[in-house]
Amino acid sequence: MKEIELSKEVRQDLVEAISNFFWQERSERISEFQASTILDFMISQMGPAIYNQAIADAHALMSDRIDDLYGLEKRSR
Repeated sequence: MKEIELSKEVRQDLVEAISNFFWQERSERISEFQASTILDFMISQMGPAIYNQAIADAHALMSDRIDDLYGLEKRSR
């Protein structure tokens, strides 16, 4: 599987969200480096499972749409 890559903007937003979480939930300030390290860990550990679930969800949705196409078939007389 290809490594999960985030845009610079998305990555920065997530790092800020992690920092805010630690402050709001634990009253603990963490550095940008620490938040970035946590993000990298979360991506490496949880990313594949989330990615695979997204693929399964997309597959189910597309399968339903393909089944809908069969409903458009013309019946011969």
